[in-house]
Amino acid sequence: MATVLIVYATDYQNTKKMAEAVAGGVQSVKGCRAVVKEAEQAGADDLAACDALVLGSPVHMGSPDWRVKKFIDSACSRHWMKNSAVGKVGAVFVTGSGYGNTGGGAELTMLAMLNNIAELGMIIVPFPKTAPGYAESGLQWGPCARTADSQFNQLGVSENALLAARSHGANIARVAAAISGQKILA
Repeated sequence: MATVLIVYATDYQNTKKMAEAVAGGVQSVKGCRAVVKEAEQAGADDLAACDALVLGSPVHMGSPDWRVKKFIDSACSRHWMKNSAVGKVGAVFVTGSGYGNTGGGAELTMLAMLNNIAELGMIIVPFPKTAPGYAESGLQWGPCARTADSQFNQLGVSENALLAARSHGANIARVAAAISGQKILA
C-alpha cells in the first residue's frame, strides 16, 4: 500500500480543508492511503514511513508558514543528510488571501516548498492543466485556493478549490503507487 503523508499548517482552517481534500483524492485510488498531520505534529519518522510527501501552507508574505518551514528544517533535513528521501514523491498546495486571483505570493510559496522537495531528491508531481479544478484553482505547481475577497474578508475554500485538491491527491497517489511498485487498481 502506497502511503502519502500530507503535512500542513493552517490559520483559518482553509489549508486544513485543502489537506483533507488532497487526502480524499489519495484515498480514491485503491491501494493508497493518506496520513494527514499538522506540521507541528509531523516528524522525521513520518517522512521515513511514507512513499510521498505533500506540503500545504497558507501564504505568509510570499513564503511558506513558519510551521511548515520548521518541519522542513527539522524533519526533512535529517533525510537530506542520509539521502533517504531520494526517489520518493513530492508535491505542494497553498491557500492565500492577498491580492491577485490566488493571493499574492502563492507561486513563490509553492516554489519555496518545491525547492526543498527537490533538495531531498524527490520526484515532483506537478498539477496538470487538464486536471479538474485547475482552471480556477490551479497553477502548474499545485492547487491554490483564494480564501478572501479583495478587502480580505474571509470566504473559506471554494468547492472548485477542493475539487482541484482532490484531483491533485489522486494524481499524487497514482504516481506514488507506480514508483513504489504497487499495482494500481482502477
